[in-house]
Amino acid sequence: MRISIFGLGYVGAVCAGCLSARGHEVVGVDISATKIDLINKGKSPIVEPGLEELLQLGLSTGRLRGTTDVAAAVRDTDVSFICVGTPSKKNGDLELDYIEGVCREIGMALRDKSERHTVVVRSTVLPGTAKNVVIPILEDCSGKKAGADFGVAVNPEFLRESTAIKDYDFPPMTVIGELDKASGDVLESIYSELDAPIIRKDIDVAEMIKYTCNVWHAAKVTFANEIGNIAKAVGVDGREVMDVICQDHKLNLSKYYMKPGFAFGGSCLPKDVRALSYRASSLDVEAPLIGSLMRSNTAQVQKAFDIISRHDTRKVALLGLSFKAGTDDLRESPLVELAEMLIGKGYDLSIYDRNVEYARVHGANKDYIESKIPHVSSLLNSDFDAVIDNADIIVLGNNDEHFAPLAQRAPEGKQVVDLVGFMPTASRTGAEGICW
Repeated sequence: MRISIFGLGYVGAVCAGCLSARGHEVVGVDISATKIDLINKGKSPIVEPGLEELLQLGLSTGRLRGTTDVAAAVRDTDVSFICVGTPSKKNGDLELDYIEGVCREIGMALRDKSERHTVVVRSTVLPGTAKNVVIPILEDCSGKKAGADFGVAVNPEFLRESTAIKDYDFPPMTVIGELDKASGDVLESIYSELDAPIIRKDIDVAEMIKYTCNVWHAAKVTFANEIGNIAKAVGVDGREVMDVICQDHKLNLSKYYMKPGFAFGGSCLPKDVRALSYRASSLDVEAPLIGSLMRSNTAQVQKAFDIISRHDTRKVALLGLSFKAGTDDLRESPLVELAEMLIGKGYDLSIYDRNVEYARVHGANKDYIESKIPHVSSLLNSDFDAVIDNADIIVLGNNDEHFAPLAQRAPEGKQVVDLVGFMPTASRTGAEGICW
């Protein structure tokens, strides 16, 4: 395929080398005459192992060249990758001057091009940038309509410095954010030979995926460092600890705890987070990430309450009281905390939880229910239908599959608040998720 790459910094130069090495005709575009001169001489504008050899291969086969002529680059190619920088402002926001500038130039070049052209944002940009910045500028400057007259896609890169070529050739995944199917098809044809899953999403989702990956990596580094600092303070080698932690692919390194939803609870997680945070403090070891976990957890309970309180009704059904379906354990259940907030604000609350109902009569938690939360347990109702019928807002609190149909099809005239994730991917009326 004929590809133009705008911006020959780290990402652009690596992509130019890798794409030309895989048989594509690549035109590198940059405002810096120095970078263009280096590319045309087979010299790498950055330090990256193996890149210079790829650039020289591209030149020798005639599949790679550099230019400062934007109009010619757009005219002579089918796809334009935007790889310009998006540096930070002082307030943490992104500086989009380079993005805006290159979009204006591409847009003007598209004005005189009759064939369909696809513009791909490869730069790292915040969610909404493609739809709110890139597309309006391209449409305004070209006089054409995105998705009809030209294509737009977002294609985040996951290249690590010093291993970028290997990361390109053997990626964990290829993410394509598409404005329309035709745009996604163009990108998929470019990456089809790579041995990695191709994931096609809406452009906003693709933009968010990139940031989520990078922030998650930062969180892992920070977490490992905080554990290492605490471990050292108690005479333990943190490397030994984290090595064992990483051997658990069932829970520790898995998707099990990686689903957005409600707060964590139970007898283990809250207690152990507090204990380790306390120990760190007593040892004068700073652990701000670990120390913030309980505050973040409490904020998620408050968010659930805020969603409920936005509705102009006072009759609420809470389905689930234990912190987890399949158990009667109410210790530090965030649903108990939510129930207490609703009671305290005068809501007409009715609660259904078949496991807790059993425990109230027969189980080992009977004493806890009667002594610790009698004001909450008194609102338990064993009649599921009655709880639903008497409420205007139905809160799906834990992942009891008995509750799932309510998220798929909300009862007429009632609002469903899903804290679990039962709702289908497509948005629908009558239901709202806490994180979706």
